[in-house]
Amino acid sequence: MSNLHADTVAFVRDTMLPQKEPPASTVGLLGWGKKNLFTGPFNTIVTILCTAFIAYVLWMLIPWFFSPTWNATSLGECREMLTAAGKVGEHGTSGACWGVIRERWIQLLFGFYPAELYWRPILAFVLLAPALAPVLFSDKVPSKLLIFSAIYPFLFPWLLWGGTIWSPICAALGFVILYAVVKYGSEAIGQLGAIIAAVVAAMVWWLFLSGYVQDGLASVIPLAIEPVASRDFGGMMLSITIGVVAIACSLPLGIVLALGRQSDLLIVKSLCVGFIEFIRGVPLITLLFVASTLLNIFLPPGTNFDIILRVIIMATLFSAAYMAEVIRGGLAALPKGQYEGADSLGLDYWQAQRLIIMPQALKISIPGIVSTFIGLFKDTTLVSVIGLLDPLGLSNSIRADQAWNGIVWELYMFIAALFFLFCFGMSRYSMYLERKLQTGHR
Repeated sequence: MSNLHADTVAFVRDTMLPQKEPPASTVGLLGWGKKNLFTGPFNTIVTILCTAFIAYVLWMLIPWFFSPTWNATSLGECREMLTAAGKVGEHGTSGACWGVIRERWIQLLFGFYPAELYWRPILAFVLLAPALAPVLFSDKVPSKLLIFSAIYPFLFPWLLWGGTIWSPICAALGFVILYAVVKYGSEAIGQLGAIIAAVVAAMVWWLFLSGYVQDGLASVIPLAIEPVASRDFGGMMLSITIGVVAIACSLPLGIVLALGRQSDLLIVKSLCVGFIEFIRGVPLITLLFVASTLLNIFLPPGTNFDIILRVIIMATLFSAAYMAEVIRGGLAALPKGQYEGADSLGLDYWQAQRLIIMPQALKISIPGIVSTFIGLFKDTTLVSVIGLLDPLGLSNSIRADQAWNGIVWELYMFIAALFFLFCFGMSRYSMYLERKLQTGHR
C-alpha cells in the first residue's frame, strides 16, 4: 500500500484558485487610516481630537490668509480693501495685509545692499551650490570640483564686500604658506614642530606682511570691484552669510576640540575642556555683546575690526563648542576594537583618525551635527540685539514706518517661511545622508 499523499486523500485540487482583490478596508486611504489612525480606542480619540483642532485652526486661518490686499501701499489701504470685500468682524477688519510683503520683500532679502549690485550676492549664493556639491554629493559629482570648493571661501567674501582682488589672493597665500611649511618642514623639525612653525609663519604673513604686499600689487595692477560697507548688509543675506561661514568653520574646529578633549596631553586636554565648558556656560547673546562692544577694547588703537566678522567669529566659537561634544559622543560610541585595529595596522595617530576613527564617529554623529547646524542658523536672528539688521531687525524698522505701523503677523510669517525652507532643506539632507550611509549599521 502506497503512502503517497495522492493515495491517502480523496481529492487533490489540480488548478489554482483565481486571485481575489484584498478587502477594501485594508488598502488605499481607508486601509492606511485604519492602520495608522484608528488602531484602538485611545488612538481613535487622539485622532479625532487632533483633527478637530487642526480643522479649527484652518477654519480661522484660511479666511485671514486669502486676503485681497496684495496691491495695498499702506495698512490704511489694506483696511479699506478688506472693508470693501466685506471682511469686517466685531473687532474691525479681518485679513492679512500682504501689501507690506510685496513692497518690502527685497529689503527683507538684501537689507540696504545697493540695488545696482544685487547681482553680486545673487552670484555668490548661486556659486555656493557647485562649491558644496562635491562635499555633499561626493558620489554623484566629479571630484575635480573640489578645486572650486577650495577657491570659493575666498571668492565669497570678495563678491559680497568687494574691494581689490588681491585681498582674497593674499589671504589664500597664507594657507599656501601653512601647507608648504607643514609638508616640507616635517622631515626637518618633526611633525609637531612643523605644525607650530606653519601656524606662526601663516600668522606673520596675515598680520604683518600681506597688507603691504596687497597694497603694492593693487598699486601696480588695480583690479577691484566697488566696495560695500558692512552696515549695508541685512535681511536673509546677512543671516545666510553668518550661518554658512559659521557652519563651515565650526565643524573642523569642533573636530579638533573633540580630539583635544580626548588627548593624553594634559595641557591640550585642559585647554580644550576649559574652552568647551566656558563657551557652553555662556549665552550666545552675551558673546555677541562682547563681539560688539568689548572686543575693540582689547585690540590696538585704530584697529578696524569688521562687526560682521566679529559676529561670525563668536558664532563659530559658540557652535564649535557644541559640535565638539556631539562628535565626542560619536567617538565614545565606537568600540575599543576600532582603535586597536588601527594600531594593529601600524597607523600613526592622524592616519588612524583620518582613515578609521573619524569617518565612523562622524557617521554616528550626523543627526546631532545637523541639529547643531540648524540651531546655529536660527540663532543668527540674535544679531538684531547688537544693531545688525537681520530679517527680524528689519521687520522692526519696517513697522516703524508710519504706513506699515501695526503690521506684525505678515512679516513674521514671511520670515518664518524663509527660515523653514533652509532648515527643512538641511533636515532632509541629513535624512538622505543617514539612509545613504546606513547609520543604523556599524
